[in-house]
Amino acid sequence: MVEEFMKKKERKELKAYQIECPDCKETLDNDELLNELNVCYFCGYHFRLNARERMELLVDPGSFEEYDSELTTFDYLNFPDYTEKVKAIKSKTSEKEGLISGKASFNGEAAIICVMNPDFLMGSMGAVVGEKITRAVEKAITLQLPVVIFSSSGGARMQEGIVSLMQMAKTSAALGKLDRSGGLYISVLTDPTTGGVTASFSMLGDLNIAEPNALIGFAGPRVIEQTIRQTLPEGFQKSEFLKEKGFLDKIIDRREMTRFLGDMIALHR
Repeated sequence: MVEEFMKKKERKELKAYQIECPDCKETLDNDELLNELNVCYFCGYHFRLNARERMELLVDPGSFEEYDSELTTFDYLNFPDYTEKVKAIKSKTSEKEGLISGKASFNGEAAIICVMNPDFLMGSMGAVVGEKITRAVEKAITLQLPVVIFSSSGGARMQEGIVSLMQMAKTSAALGKLDRSGGLYISVLTDPTTGGVTASFSMLGDLNIAEPNALIGFAGPRVIEQTIRQTLPEGFQKSEFLKEKGFLDKIIDRREMTRFLGDMIALHR
């Protein structure tokens, strides 16, 4: 009985350090998976990351200096249950909003960086997300640094209505100002990037790059099929499909992302 109990305990402890790849179904060791930046070392499947995880894995250690961390959501429209939902997600994620921003470096090359958080209301863009991006871009113009934005979002935040839609124009205008100043903007689209985020800042990069097999689009495939009453092509709205059609410049494996961004920033500098 004691031996059987110990075997069960060992199996349970082992399972806690393993995860199944949702794509190839292989069993992965958590430590080894982390060494691969949460990319399956059998099939290359890119696991989704929250903003802090992505920041920790991709920027130079100790280089991140956060901006505007005090900004937090306001319920402009008295939308039913919105305040309670935001309070709950703040407690769960220990974040105040769906995006973190600041200054960091990639292989020694400094940049202003924004990273969306899919764990915070699906990374939706409300007033605070738009404000943080705009402030970050303005800071980049002042410091004459490039901007790198990692997008991961369900789109504009419906609980903020027209206020959220206004952020599409606001962020686009800020990036237009960056462009006129001669600044570099690299947009990195990750799984998923959809809705008003796709229709605004995430597709405005001097370089638009994406992680492999990322879902990128405005409306979802099911909505499109129901609207046009046609079957969509295989792989529709995946990053490989968008690159083939000319909407993306390059697809970069996460394990090569830091080096690639550093090289592009150095080349521009």
